[in-house]
This record gives sequence, structure tokens and C-alpha cells, in this order.
Amino acid sequence: MTNNKKTLQISTSPHLRSGASVDRVMLHVALALLPAVGFSIYLFGLVALVTIVTGTLSCLLTEHFVCKLGKRPSTVADNSIILTGVLYSLTLPPGLPLWMVALGGIIAVLLGKALFGGLGFNLFNPALVGRAFLQAAFPTAMTTWHPALSPDRFTDLPSSSLAFPFTSPSYDVVSGATPLSAMKFDQIVTDNSELFYGLSSGSLGETCSILLLLGGLYLIAKRIMRWQIPAGIFLAVFILSTLTHNFAPDSYPTPWFMLFSGGLMLGAMFMATDPVASPITPLGSFVYGLLIGSLVVIIRLWGGMPEGVMYAILFANACSPYIDRWFQPKPYGYRRADP
Repeated sequence: MTNNKKTLQISTSPHLRSGASVDRVMLHVALALLPAVGFSIYLFGLVALVTIVTGTLSCLLTEHFVCKLGKRPSTVADNSIILTGVLYSLTLPPGLPLWMVALGGIIAVLLGKALFGGLGFNLFNPALVGRAFLQAAFPTAMTTWHPALSPDRFTDLPSSSLAFPFTSPSYDVVSGATPLSAMKFDQIVTDNSELFYGLSSGSLGETCSILLLLGGLYLIAKRIMRWQIPAGIFLAVFILSTLTHNFAPDSYPTPWFMLFSGGLMLGAMFMATDPVASPITPLGSFVYGLLIGSLVVIIRLWGGMPEGVMYAILFANACSPYIDRWFQPKPYGYRRADP
């Protein structure tokens, strides 16, 4: 006699699943970044490739070591740490000594990720934590720029990249100031087309704005990225820089310069949208974007440094839990209590 009793299974939400996994999501983000990575290698050559590989490997090995030290299975297979390494590398200037690149990658994983409990628990974007450490520890090296489109860029490495650890690097050739530095300190504005197509000096990720923008739109179409965050950033930057430029055209740049210069496009599309360190509600995400965009303009125009994307995102990361608390949606059927 067979038993035809059926068992009722009770489980917690979510009950509907999209089938997306961490490694699959990270694969899509990597695909969106691939054109910008390729263009940076074309622009700077071998030094860009070596910098990206070193930064990624340092993050990967540190992640594996932390997992083994904690007697946990290695999490390198989910591709999240590889993406962190690539993003971290794109924030660095070409020609940065490789030992500094590796040190920043180690700090990014240890202080930006492992300290908070690993994937899903980090308060700050780990890639920006690594860059912030290098900016504080080695400010001269982090603001020395290697020229783009050098004739021997695919055959030679600059001597600064191979500098011995804890020694001052020597630079063969140094390019001029970045567009943001030239604007802030010399009142020289770079042509918008150079910024749009990535033909100016800067970090590896400050390359082709159109490629970064298209990569972000790809992630939005795949519903991997919340569009409210970059929309809030771009809107705040555009409105504030329009007001300042109209008030004093000779002192403040145009909104198009502010949008396409520096690391704004990389930060808005791939850094600020970190799903762990950013708000989860639509309205909160938009306010979060407005906060970042406003801080970028304030730091660029009135701060002591020409760029402010990194600090703006890290500050907004710290505010993210409070933004979620302040902008929670009302539950369905909610009614105020009678006075």
C-alpha cells in the first residue's frame, strides 16, 4: 500500500528567483568593463596591462589567503574579487610602481572587504579603499602621470613601474597635468571631444567616457545596475556646474567638462553602484546619487584637490544605511494612527 500523503514545504522569502548568481552578475559587469579596459591598454600599452594584472592578482591572492586563514572555502570562484581588482586597477595612474599597486590591492581586500566579513558585508567600496590608502601614503606617485599614445608603449615598461619597494621611483617621461588639474590650477579647459573619446592623461579608467557610459547602459538594460544612482549623480553635477558656470564663466567650467572629465563616469557607472555599499530603495538610491554628485562638484571647485569622485563615493557609502532608513517605502495598507 503506497503512501500518497503530500508534504507542505514552508520556507522564507524570496519564493520567486531570477536565476541570477553572483558569478553570473560579475560576468556581466566584467563584459561591460571590457571595452574600457581594452582602450586603456591601447592608450598606455604594456604598462596598463601589467598594472591591471598586478592589481587583480594581488586582490585575488589576498582573498584566497584570507579564506584559507579563516578555514573557509575560497571565494575567488565567484568572480567578485576579480572585478574588484580590475576596478581598483582602473583607478590608478599608469606608471605607478608595481609594488605600490600590489600593496593597494592587499589593503583593498583586507580593510575594504575582509574586515567587514567578506562579500555582502562591506560598508565601503573595496576598490576605492585601496586607492584611498595609496592616495594618502604615496601622494606624489599617485599624481604623476605617464603620457598616452607613446610610440614604444607596447614594447617598453617605464622605469617607475619597476622601482624597488620603498624607494622613490624615477620617471622617464612625465605628461602634463590632467584636465582637472589644468582647469583648477591653471584655468585651462580641455576640449570636450578629448574628454569624451579619452585622449587626455589621467588614471587608467579616465579614458573613453563613451565606452564607460555604454557599459553602464548595458548593465541597466540587464537590470544589474540601479539607474537611479548614476541619474542622481549626473543630474546633481549638471545642475550645480551649470549654475556656477553661468555665475562666473571665466572661473568655473561648463557642465559638459565636469561630466566627462576625471573619474566621474567610471565612478558613477561602476563604483557608486556597488550593490552592497549603496542604498536598496529607488528613492534612496536617487538621493544617494544626488549626494555624490553634489560632493564631486564641491570638492572639484572649492576643495584642495582637483578630483573628488573617490571621496564623494566613500562618504556616501558611510551615509548609505541612514539613507535607507530615512527613505523606506510605506508598507502596503499603511495608515497613520489617529491623533
